[in-house]
Formats: sequence, structure tokens, C-alpha cells
Amino acid sequence: MIRQPIVTVLGHVDHGKTKFLDKIRGTTVAEKIIKHIAGDLMLKFGFQVDLPGLLFIDTPGHAAFTSLRERGGSIADLAVLIVDLTQGFQEQTIEALNILKEFKTPFIVGANKIDLVFEWQSNPGGFSKNLQLQSERGKKALDEKIYLLVGKLHELGFQSERFDRCSDFTKQVPIVPISAKTGEGLPEILMLLAGLSQRFLRKQLSIEENEPGKGTILEVREEKGLGKTVDVILYSGVLNVNDKIVLGGKNGVIETKVRALLMPKPLHEIRTNGLDKFLNVKSVHAAVGVKIAAPNLGEALAGSPLLVEKSGKEAEIVAKEIAAVKVETDAVGPILKADTLGALEAMMVLMRKERELKPKRADVGDVTRKDVVEAVAVREHEPLKGIIFAFNVKIEESAQAEAEKNCVRLFQGNVIYKLIEDYDAWVKQQMELRNKDRLSKLVLPAKLRFMQGFIFRHSKPAIVGIKVLDGKLRPGVRLFNEKGGIVGKVGAMQVQGKGIEEACRGQEVAVSIEGGVVGRNMQENDVLYTFIPEKQFCSLLEMGSCICGEETGLIAEIKRLQEKVKEEESG
Repeated sequence: MIRQPIVTVLGHVDHGKTKFLDKIRGTTVAEKIIKHIAGDLMLKFGFQVDLPGLLFIDTPGHAAFTSLRERGGSIADLAVLIVDLTQGFQEQTIEALNILKEFKTPFIVGANKIDLVFEWQSNPGGFSKNLQLQSERGKKALDEKIYLLVGKLHELGFQSERFDRCSDFTKQVPIVPISAKTGEGLPEILMLLAGLSQRFLRKQLSIEENEPGKGTILEVREEKGLGKTVDVILYSGVLNVNDKIVLGGKNGVIETKVRALLMPKPLHEIRTNGLDKFLNVKSVHAAVGVKIAAPNLGEALAGSPLLVEKSGKEAEIVAKEIAAVKVETDAVGPILKADTLGALEAMMVLMRKERELKPKRADVGDVTRKDVVEAVAVREHEPLKGIIFAFNVKIEESAQAEAEKNCVRLFQGNVIYKLIEDYDAWVKQQMELRNKDRLSKLVLPAKLRFMQGFIFRHSKPAIVGIKVLDGKLRPGVRLFNEKGGIVGKVGAMQVQGKGIEEACRGQEVAVSIEGGVVGRNMQENDVLYTFIPEKQFCSLLEMGSCICGEETGLIAEIKRLQEKVKEEESG
């Protein structure tokens, strides 16, 4: 038996994902609707359709990816990535692409808001037919927008082309210009989803009609008159009223019996409020979205697998799948908290891949005081890893207070990509602060010239005018001349009678030099250098962005002079 493909729709906020789904409507698109809307295009592209329909899931992108290893990690067989033509790729767009790439999920791009392209006259129906009615300037303006997307996709490792110019659908991501507002391009979207599914995913869509059901929990919801229910995508087998089911809970595996199965009425969504929008059924076959009412669902975990019990090993399988995502390790790493198992796994995958961050603990639920205490313990070993990532969850008051008390950094938001970016910016800031502190304890390289005619006191201490030729001069450092002789130690520094703590390249300042005697160990026009202790050379060069390229060269020059003097003395 061939089941209908499961399609998830991804996209940055405000790029038109909701409007796109509103146009398509509902959790199921029957075969007759596909043929009615996209039949002519099927013939044109040589696609045959005997699929029972398409099952769209309206859920955040991360929630479409779960711990079900047997299915390669994804609920979705296919994805539609909605991109606003007027804005291009944004944070959530890139995040969605990273997830699609990681889980190897085929996708097409819906290039939305074609109705806003210069001189484009958008009409409901097929893009292909409407294309013939456009002006040359309108066509050119659209091509410019499309090829910006092609270029960005190429940067991110994907070959792509406008769908009607694709030469190989196995290698190129099809881009379909659409308008979620007018409905233009939707026939092409449906045609490609149905046609490509049937041509390339037939083996994946083949199921045994009467095998025990397997599904994934999308959402846990309170329904008036039913109590806690779970919205489930059944991707394999059959599920009946009175079946014993096994699913993941916050505190372990839940085993319960199906009391009622509620199917959304045709062209209604599973998230629809009100039981009058649902049909009470005795049995459902994959693939389908269904609401399940059963006892003891209060602790159910969104993203958890759901299995109909048959062999008696289902509880073990579910526990193993959850344990693969909800981890507690000896690793010195951050604490991860998310709203669903799918989001948690997406966080771990992206953080491991992008930043090689292995979590100390990853769990579903709000941030608690215990999480903060664990982060404090991690920070004792790795200051930059004793932090908490909170994706789509709240922070309990006690946790917030504990975090403020111990200065634990919390990264909170609903875009994983943005959380990683914020973490990177924070790490960079912390490194700069750390380097600045380390640098304050090191002797900075400086090269200066004793200016002729600027002798204010000959000795005890000598006070003279100098010009900083390179580097930075601070009080407290020793100076040596080109022959290696130590001249003295820099005391106070002034510019126009005002004391300063640092003199930079090009500045002319008055300095006091303890131990310096003009005419004996100091002469006008002498070039002097700061003396850097041997152990500090490596530390200075490790300062990275805190030391500019010219200063790196000066460090090398000072090192050579000091080594030369040392060799001469030992020789």
C-alpha cells in the first residue's frame, strides 16, 4: 500500500507560511484535488499520480524532526521552504536549511510574494500560464529575484533552479515562484510534491496496511470535555479505538488505551478549536493526522514516538528513543532545554555540527533552579560553557533568581540559529574582556625616541620629552637602548600638564624615567624600547585581536634585540 507523503512547511516568520497553508487548507489534500488543480502540469512534466493525497503538517521546522532513528530522523518525507522574494534568506530560513541538510530531507522552495515583484501581474492558478502574460521587464525583475535565491542556496551547498528550468530533480532544488495572497504557483507546488514523491520516494511510502500503528506526537493539548489529548502524525500502520499505545512522558514511558480517535473534517486543520470540527472514528490508517483521547496523557512529551503495542517490546523501544535525545553526560558543556524532543535533537545536531558543543544535559521543559546549579558547576571547569540554552521554554522564577545571583548566562529564544549567533557574540566579548585583563598584566611593546631639546630634568628622575614611534607606552615598564643597556623605569607621563596612563603611536609626551641620567645613559635622539620579560613574548602573541599586526612586528624586533644582547654577553 502507498501512503500519502507527509509534507512540512518551513519558513522565516512573516514570510507567508501561514497564508500558504491557508490557501492549501487542512491536513489532507486528496488525490482528486491534486489532479483537479495540477492535472495539466502533471501531463506536461510526465508525472503520474496514484497517491492518496498529501498530508501537510503546520508545525515549526524543528518539530518536524524527531528521534525516530528508523525513519532517518524526520517525520516529514518532503518539505516546502517558504522564502519572501522581497527579503530573501533570514535567520529562520538558514536554520531550516541547516536542519533539512542534516536530516537529508528533500525540499522545494516556494518563492513567495511574486505579486510584489516589479511589473508582475499576479493571478490565481498556474505560474506557467501566467508567465506568458507578463511584460519583459516583469519577467526580468522576477529572474533577478530568483537568481539571488539560487546564489544564496549555492553558498549553503545546494544546487537550485527555477522549477521549469530544472534539468535533474535529483540534484537541483526546484524554486517555484508563488503568491500565497493570490494563489499563483500553488498548482506547481502540488504537482512537484506529488510527482517527485511518487517518482523518487515510492519505496519510502510503501507500507503494510494492517501493521500496528507508528506515529509521532506533534502537540499535547487540553480539549474541553476530553482532558489532555495528543495530536499525532501516524506515519505507518493502523490505529484503532481500544488499542493499547506506548508513548514518551516527562517522567518515563506512558502505557495507555485509546479512548477516542478524532479526525479533522475535510479541509480543516488538526489544530482547529472545537470538537464540532472533528469526526469521531473507530480506526485510522497512515499517513494521517489524528487527535487521540486516552487516560494519563498529562505528562506526554511533544516529539515522542507513539507505538501500538504488539510485541511487548514497545516500551523498551520508546524509552531508548527518548534516551537518545534526553541526555545526561559527564561532558563539560552547556545545559539545553527545549519544548519538544524534536527541537532538542535539532539543537544538539546544530550545536555539535556548528560549534562542536556537547551538552552536559539536554531535556524537555522549562529552565529550573537545578539547571542553573549544574551550569555553575560546569563554569568552574569551563567558564565559556557553563551556560544555558532555553529554546521556546520559560525560565522559572527561582531559576532566574539563581542565575542572577551566580551570573549564569541564559540564551533564550525561538530560533536555534539565533541562539548560536548570540552565544558566539557573547564568547567573543568574554574573550576580549579576558584578553584585556591579561594584557593589563603584561609589558606592551613600545618604541620611542628621546626628542632633542626636550630635557626638563637631567636625573632623579630624568624628565624628558619623547615621541612614541610604535606600540603603546605605559608607566611601570623598563626601557632599554639599541645596545641593550637598561636606561630606567617609566614613571609618570603627561601631555600638556595632564597625567595619562597610556601613550600611543605618534603621541609626544613628557615622561619621568627613574634611573635615567641624561648625558650618561640617555642621549637626545636615542631610540628606546620597552624591556619585555622572556616569558611574556608567547603570552603577547596569543592575544590575537588585542595585538595589531604592527605591534606583532615590534614584538619580534624587541625579541631579536634582547636575544642579540644576551648572546653577546654570554659570548
